[in-house]
Amino acid sequence: MMRIGMGTTCVYPLGVETAFRTAAELGYDGVEVMVTRDETTQSAAPLRRLAERYGTRVLSIHAPVLLLTHFVWGRDPGVKLQRSAELAAELDADTVVVHPPFRWQSGYAEDFLGIVRGTAERTGVTVAVENMFPWKVAGRSMAGYVPHWNPVGMDCDAVTLDFSHAALSGVDGMDLATALGGRLRHVHLCDGSGPLDDSRVFDEHLIPGRGSQPVAEVLRSLAGSGWEGSIVAEVNTRKAKDAGDRMAMLRETLDFARTHIADVPAGAEPVGADPVTSPGPAAAPERSRTARSPLRSGGRRRAR
Repeated sequence: MMRIGMGTTCVYPLGVETAFRTAAELGYDGVEVMVTRDETTQSAAPLRRLAERYGTRVLSIHAPVLLLTHFVWGRDPGVKLQRSAELAAELDADTVVVHPPFRWQSGYAEDFLGIVRGTAERTGVTVAVENMFPWKVAGRSMAGYVPHWNPVGMDCDAVTLDFSHAALSGVDGMDLATALGGRLRHVHLCDGSGPLDDSRVFDEHLIPGRGSQPVAEVLRSLAGSGWEGSIVAEVNTRKAKDAGDRMAMLRETLDFARTHIADVPAGAEPVGADPVTSPGPAAAPERSRTARSPLRSGGRRRAR
């Protein structure tokens, strides 16, 4: 069954309890917890208490892969991923979101895909590698992630699609979803206005429908194909004027998802796109295995 969750980052810089309370009040199906320096996010007991207090559940865990979480659970990114998966398993959350390694994490990067697969096998939790974006410094693109910012060409079993990152990359979200096929297991619900350039260097995480990505089209396609996974809101509300404005932004995000999922009854013909064989201008290596796409080929139409 498709679930619509809310990430704890949606209320940043407010605390994790605010996120649980907000998600419950608005009617989200659960919460994705970003592991941070806040100790509440690092162990199952306090998170379980919050879930019970607000009558909700933890759907997924986002591993501490940001620069601000460099020292959370030590400095070994493999250990961080393992602990994230163990935390997810304790909470009956089925997915861990992880970014590709930064280019300076050479040791981790060399066996990243093996670490991802081994962690999933040991814990029984899906480890979904998130699509990122190229970096641009002084007008020149550079490789910030290895083996690539785009997981299409990676030999991994599960991927998280983030629409804001797709926008920054200049990648169409429907093309990406179609290319991923059955490996698409998790979605970060947001939007972005366009590719990275000298005037746009910020990961926007707009409310869906306010950017250039075909978010509605992808949601309808997934619903029509009977896809089972979590659609987790990851929108930036830091410009909200007050608590009421933040609630309105997150309510709009939830309503957007519900509307477009309901647009296609189960078993209906999903909207699709021609499969993409390359992840972009700097293609990653081809995968050694193929997966059947849940998005059938067909005509394109874009709607929000």
